[in-house]
Amino acid sequence: MSGIFAFLAVGYLGWRLIRRAPRNRATRVRHFHGGQTSIARDHARGEAGEALTRAELRRVLTSLCGNDFYLHDGAVLLNHAPGTAYPTAEIDHLAVTPFGLFVIETKNWSGYIEPGADASELVRVGPGGKRESRKSPLAQNRSKVALLNAKLPKVWTIEGLGVFSAPDCVLHPDLPPTLIHINELSHCLRLRRHEFRLSGQKPINVSTAWKAIMLNASIDANELEEHYKRVRVIPQVVARNAV
Repeated sequence: MSGIFAFLAVGYLGWRLIRRAPRNRATRVRHFHGGQTSIARDHARGEAGEALTRAELRRVLTSLCGNDFYLHDGAVLLNHAPGTAYPTAEIDHLAVTPFGLFVIETKNWSGYIEPGADASELVRVGPGGKRESRKSPLAQNRSKVALLNAKLPKVWTIEGLGVFSAPDCVLHPDLPPTLIHINELSHCLRLRRHEFRLSGQKPINVSTAWKAIMLNASIDANELEEHYKRVRVIPQVVARNAV
């Protein structure tokens, strides 16, 4: 009788080991895919934020300019460093208007956004008071604005803006006025238009400006994909700045 019990005990332990092995492997697979899913989720959140900003930009500019503006329906690549490992820089939204060119970086960040240690950094305060240091969209835009200023006529106004599109995002009052919530976009651009009209400057020819920009930029889908492949080799940078 004791032999039967011993046989049954060994059989039961073997069955438990067999059951456990695939479950552990499945867990590892889920953990691996979980990381990939997290990156994909962040990317999708970023794209959703950009879509919100693009729609609001189009609504506001139509109100201010009628049909006399250009807003590309997608990202624009600037050829800012030809011949280097990272020759291109992505602009989320490039709005060309009679009263200025606007280089806009969208962030779909929730929480409270505070100034960081310096002008290049921001602090996001999330649920439970968790604090994260992130690169400011103004810092991300700086080299892009500088390139356009160097390549385009000096009389054209070119400005970088950072737009936060999440409805549950709150901005600290000490942040620069060029960092705005999406709800402030209408007032911001209306103010820029008003200041331009008071300046007496000649309006920018939208078609001419776009053609001039394209001498140093691209909207080609293949070139955009090559750009994304290059930046994806630094996942921590993508994760830090994607949304």
